Amino acid sequence: MWNGQTVGVILPTYNEADSIQACIEAFEALGIVDDIVVVNNNAHKDTSGAVAPTSAREVHETRQGYGAAIRRGFTELDTDLVCICEPDGTFDPADLFKLLPFLSDADVVFGSRTVNTYVFAGANMGPFLRWGNWAVAKLVEVLYNTSYLSDVGCTFRVMRRSVIEKITPSFEGYASSFGLEMMLYIARERVPFCQVPVRYLPRVGESSVTGDFRKTLRLGIQMIALTLRKRLR
Repeated sequence: MWNGQTVGVILPTYNEADSIQACIEAFEALGIVDDIVVVNNNAHKDTSGAVAPTSAREVHETRQGYGAAIRRGFTELDTDLVCICEPDGTFDPADLFKLLPFLSDADVVFGSRTVNTYVFAGANMGPFLRWGNWAVAKLVEVLYNTSYLSDVGCTFRVMRRSVIEKITPSFEGYASSFGLEMMLYIARERVPFCQVPVRYLPRVGESSVTGDFRKTLRLGIQMIALTLRKRLR
């Protein structure tokens, strides 16, 4: 628990069989996490074996997509606070201690990977990804008149259960851009939020999205289109 509130973690997984056990164990070691849900999204066959020795609960979501996995995770957790994190080794679960204190003033705390000080050598955050995320973040900031944003693609975040209940009826997407979709609904509903730099580390294995420049570019275009479409609507 954190300040008398239960804490849950959602770990969506597809190709993280080599890193997910260490990620779960790192969250367990924090001593504040009450429930960990691994959403197996048609993941590598070794994933279940890696999760089994841990305290995490594994559930299977057959509809493919990051958004599908997160939406399933929301239905599985009933904790007061919900953390979302990628189990691919790029994030340090200990940074949860960095995000949680800001919930005293906000209902959502987004991580940010665009501060050079916290981007480790070998991490997949070259100029294109860094400035692309920053540019879309500024587009959101202007169009939705939000507080400061520097990264729309960071998937390490924590929020209150009440926020999930508020924005869930608006959910539409199931794909990789779902993280941004959540951010846009939070901005639209004027939910108090802030963004905090987190450590960004080299990935264990290859990403199915950002490991390919063409896929990354396509996702970036989709994010810009999503931002504009939601605002115009």
